[in-house]
Amino acid sequence: MSTLALEKQPVRRIPDKLSTPAGRVLGSWEALLAAVAIVIFIANSFASPHFLDPWNLSDATYNFTEKAMIAFAMTLLIISGEIDLSVAAIMALASTAMGAAAQAGFQTPALVGTGLGVGLLCGAFNGLLVARIGLPSIVVTIGTMSLFRGIAQIVLGDRAYGGYPSSFAWFGQGYMSDFSWWPTLPGFEVVTFEMVAFVILAVAFAILLHWTVFGRWIYAIGNNAFAAQFSGIPVRRTKFALFLMTGLMSGFAAVCLTSRLGSTRHTIAAGWELEVVTMAVLGGVSILGGSGTIPGVVLAAIVMGLVTFGLGLLNVPGIVMSIFIGLLLILVIALPIVVRRIRSRSAA
Repeated sequence: MSTLALEKQPVRRIPDKLSTPAGRVLGSWEALLAAVAIVIFIANSFASPHFLDPWNLSDATYNFTEKAMIAFAMTLLIISGEIDLSVAAIMALASTAMGAAAQAGFQTPALVGTGLGVGLLCGAFNGLLVARIGLPSIVVTIGTMSLFRGIAQIVLGDRAYGGYPSSFAWFGQGYMSDFSWWPTLPGFEVVTFEMVAFVILAVAFAILLHWTVFGRWIYAIGNNAFAAQFSGIPVRRTKFALFLMTGLMSGFAAVCLTSRLGSTRHTIAAGWELEVVTMAVLGGVSILGGSGTIPGVVLAAIVMGLVTFGLGLLNVPGIVMSIFIGLLLILVIALPIVVRRIRSRSAA
């Protein structure tokens, strides 16, 4: 056959179902989470006649907003190949410090600054041990988890701090309709401060991770920290900054939770580290680092919030919810591994 005849032969291509942008979106993990969220929302509306009440839906946001604030920072940290299991203990210590400050007569601005400051200090301590000294983050943060909560327990004992200023309650109980400049459209009166903070932080972290050089550094470090170091990326400084960010978000979540509860005990936010990690992993973040998205974590937070709120309306005990969270974490970690093994066997 001549060269001209070969050139006239049609080129056969195997069609790729996900080659178009729409196909990639519909076939993504985020699309699956969005579908799950819609199904759970519909199921909850049938399971309880009170679910669709606007004020109940507003209350439902408290089931995930505070945890999601930490999960955004945790997402960046896990993508970089590290983890922080002390976030709930940081919240307990920050809340204890705010309670002590309130007992001393300090007002709302000082209390907020105390919570954020303690969170930053705890994050800096974790970052120093991991990024500077080079200790494994999982070992370090298990240790600081006991350290931070132990300090809170020593300070408080069986007591509880209360007596916070009335203005401090707005962070965890306030609605945006309290402000004259907030839109007065129907339905906006039920929008909480925490929900607005959740949206703003989601956008900020999405921009930071997906549209900045710093975000590309995080992905590069998570895929191969050694190669990233030789590419000129400041690996240690980046990881230190991520631990600072996680501590700061833990402090901010402590401000919101303490404000909402109106009191502080050393058991505050107990077990939240499990739910925060589950939120990130369910959102598609690889526990091994190197991949993940903020939109996925946002959808995972909404899914978990809808599930726990729906179970709460059905008077399901809290221990059952804990069992569900634990099983969900195991499932989302094991599922990609199982799928990968099945695909490799099929290819072989």
